[in-house]
Amino acid sequence: MLTKHNFIQRDQIEMIALDELVPANHLVRKLEVAIDFSFIYPLVKDMYSEVGRPIIDPIILIKMAFIQYIFGIRSMVRPLINKNKYGISVVSRLCVS
Repeated sequence: MLTKHNFIQRDQIEMIALDELVPANHLVRKLEVAIDFSFIYPLVKDMYSEVGRPIIDPIILIKMAFIQYIFGIRSMVRPLINKNKYGISVVSRLCVS
């Protein structure tokens, strides 16, 4: 089927806050309130160098593994690509808080 692209749609911009995409009663929000992940910094402090490339925050890495375990996600690539009900917003809510 041959169709022509509508170029008007390319000029549209939509601003979305990831925080608004996660429902107020979602498990991720409850976990964020219940668990203080700051205990991770002293545990991993000696494993990181002061020089070199900037690191990924160790709390984000732990939260991503935690989300994988809680929700039974085998690969973090799928939720990032998936266009399901919550998509990346659930992952981002816990990891970027």
